[in-house]
Amino acid sequence: MVSQNKTSYPKDKIKILMLESISDAAIKVFKDAGYADIKKISGALSEEQLINEIKQVHMVGIRSKTQITEKVLQHAEKLQAIGCFCIGTNQVNLQAARKKGIVVFNAPYSNTRSVAELVIGASIILIRKILDKNKAAHEGQWNKDAKGSFEIRGKTLGIIGYGNIGSQVSILAESLGMKVIFYDNVTKLPLGNAESRKTLKEVVSKADIITLHIPETQQTKNLINKTLLKHFKKGSILINFARGEVVDLDALATALTDGHLSGAAIDVFPVEPEKNGDPFSSPLQHIPNVLLTPHVGGSTEEAQHNIGEDVSAKLLQYLEMGATTGSHTVPELSLSPQEGTHRILHIHTNVPGVLSEINTTLSENKINVLGQYLKTNDEIGYVVLDIDKKLSKNAVELLRKVKGSLKVRLLY
Repeated sequence: MVSQNKTSYPKDKIKILMLESISDAAIKVFKDAGYADIKKISGALSEEQLINEIKQVHMVGIRSKTQITEKVLQHAEKLQAIGCFCIGTNQVNLQAARKKGIVVFNAPYSNTRSVAELVIGASIILIRKILDKNKAAHEGQWNKDAKGSFEIRGKTLGIIGYGNIGSQVSILAESLGMKVIFYDNVTKLPLGNAESRKTLKEVVSKADIITLHIPETQQTKNLINKTLLKHFKKGSILINFARGEVVDLDALATALTDGHLSGAAIDVFPVEPEKNGDPFSSPLQHIPNVLLTPHVGGSTEEAQHNIGEDVSAKLLQYLEMGATTGSHTVPELSLSPQEGTHRILHIHTNVPGVLSEINTTLSENKINVLGQYLKTNDEIGYVVLDIDKKLSKNAVELLRKVKGSLKVRLLY
């Protein structure tokens, strides 16, 4: 539960900006907690537009399109936290946010089921060649034919990336009678009867359907390329609901038109339109048995509702209690409210002597510390102090002068 303590800064003065049609469930969390100054914008903003909007904002919520760059953060004078209402955080310059002591949250689990279900649905559509039959029917052609159409029962599903989504796909696939093999660069405990493989080639050479669930990094960029595609089992199907940069689409188009692969489902692309209605092009357009969708893997009502509640709860916990569980920048601390005290948050550069200076400064000024919590990572230190109510304002001013201070905030 979020503390019912009143924040030191009036709730009606705290500005919250929500972009990209974030679920109303997120707005409700804040309104129910007494925050009214919430601006909601339906689409993504350009860098310059965001710079203009974010100057006086305390918290901002985004999805996958909005890019929070270092330049944007330089103008975010009052920004305390960023909520990424999606799985990833690659749209935020985490290093720049870390240097400014800005907390960044996301929702790594809330839409996993939606993506997993769509992977299974796409698998069935593609292996049955439903797309081609649907196109023919719309064009007035009756094409009732079993040739090239198969059940997924008994087929082998290869999963690249056995994390939150990959493991759920594994369970669903087995329930439909599929054999599951997977590759992950980190050792993972298989669920059900799934079997781990030591290399990518072992998976793609044996699987009838290959599905990707990996992050976008330098190591994964164009992971599925011309060379690796040659090792795919002939007639196999590729599904990418992960990140747009992990597949070389030109190489995939060649493998499809040459008949080496029999189908593909692609939901993410290296370059995606900023908003609905913008032009979209891909080398995979007009290739038979290819399903192209506009980054909707996690776009269900249930997923967006869950994401809205999840990220908003994390933002609210930080705003009202200083809890940073799930943060990608400031070290994680899970805290309960301390009655009869004022709480101060101190985020600083992680250099030797900061905690000592904090304690010495408070001691010399006869400020009684009733509770103290510290967590650090390689770059940032985070100290939460519960102190005597009578001296809290003086303590805030003193703590701002401590070396390496990035953000100091009287919480309640």
